[in-house]
Amino acid sequence: MRSGPVNLATQPQIQDLARSRGALGPARLLEGPSRLDAESWIEHSSRLGGPISDAVGRMRPAQLVTRVRHAGLTGRGGAAFPTAEKLAAVLGQHRGKVVVGNGSETEPASAKDDLLLRLRPHLVLDGLEVVATVLKAERTFLVVPSSLAHRRVTEALLERGAEGRYLPGVEVVRGPPNFVGGEETAVVRWLEGFPAVPRFRPPRSFERGWRGRPTLVQSVETLAHLGLIARFGSDWFRSVGTSEEPGTCLVTLSGAVARPGVYEVPNGMQLEALLEATGSDPAAAALLVGGYFGSWLKSGQFPAAQISQAGLFKLNATLGSGVVHLLAPESCPVWEAHRIVRWLAGQSAGQCGPCTHGLPALAEALGQLAQPLQASHQGVRLVKRWSVQVENRGACRHPDGVVNLIRSTMEVFGEELERHLQARCTGAASSSLPLPEARRCED
Repeated sequence: MRSGPVNLATQPQIQDLARSRGALGPARLLEGPSRLDAESWIEHSSRLGGPISDAVGRMRPAQLVTRVRHAGLTGRGGAAFPTAEKLAAVLGQHRGKVVVGNGSETEPASAKDDLLLRLRPHLVLDGLEVVATVLKAERTFLVVPSSLAHRRVTEALLERGAEGRYLPGVEVVRGPPNFVGGEETAVVRWLEGFPAVPRFRPPRSFERGWRGRPTLVQSVETLAHLGLIARFGSDWFRSVGTSEEPGTCLVTLSGAVARPGVYEVPNGMQLEALLEATGSDPAAAALLVGGYFGSWLKSGQFPAAQISQAGLFKLNATLGSGVVHLLAPESCPVWEAHRIVRWLAGQSAGQCGPCTHGLPALAEALGQLAQPLQASHQGVRLVKRWSVQVENRGACRHPDGVVNLIRSTMEVFGEELERHLQARCTGAASSSLPLPEARRCED
């Protein structure tokens, strides 16, 4: 069943974004009841042909890995790493294994994981059950981003138990509040009872994760896809999307569109088609894709842009966490980028100099460029030089992500930056990106 746009209550991260859900193409993750409540166990199992344990039967670990590899499923958490390779890596370890479903969703402009857990909790639990069973996991965690998601998942587990379909040992945990806490190794640290701080260097989670055990960490969207692949096979999964990137993905669309929200789209869909279908402002000249570590695209690039990793890579961008924010035509892109960078500088784990000193300095310098009366050529040179000095020197990837956004801003909005250097600015609107309020740049 395809569901049209439906307003949803917002979560604290996106207070002013009226979200919706819908499918633009074949619905898989968002198929099911159109109401705003969670799909029940009876509805879920009836719609998909019975419990996942019945569908999978006695599938051997190697069979699951082969099926997922042939399906071409990649992680939907941002890195797009091949899911089968992660599975195989954990299977190759001989100690007691741990499985983590990562739905922490610390990206402020993303709402897809929260929606999936709230409306289709059994779909995520199916994927969790498959990998936990095949890996013979000793511990299984499901990390959720909100209290409502926590309640919906807990209720879903009780439903399964009441039907004699226990998913033993699943621990449902509220995720970390900090931006860097959503990263895989940071989530593992959080589950160990420590601050959610990412670890950049080996050993990797599949080698030594939670309390030194081999740990499989997958996003909740990836788990939902994995459960469907286990049921219906790799050919079914590949019947949608592109040959290189099969399947569908969830996209959180916000900004200058009439119907913002979470949408399920086939990989390879034209970005322009998504914008047209959701009522984009024709005067909008740019959008941010991939989240707050992402990149800007100008309107002239929209027709050539595909919603896929490969399609966006050609435009020096990435799908990342599935965020697409269409910038209001009257907003100043340099000021918006400064707001994000300033916030990201405050989200540092404080593990290294590039974060504790470099990012605040970059935020301040970019803030001066964002205000026409303070912008200077010296400021441009400082931002460029400090970006080089910060990049690839952090204890984690946080400074690299911030630098990527800064570089994209400087490259894509060179004309607007030049106006600022001449004490002019096209911006006149208050900020729309989901961050604490900040005053706009003024002429």
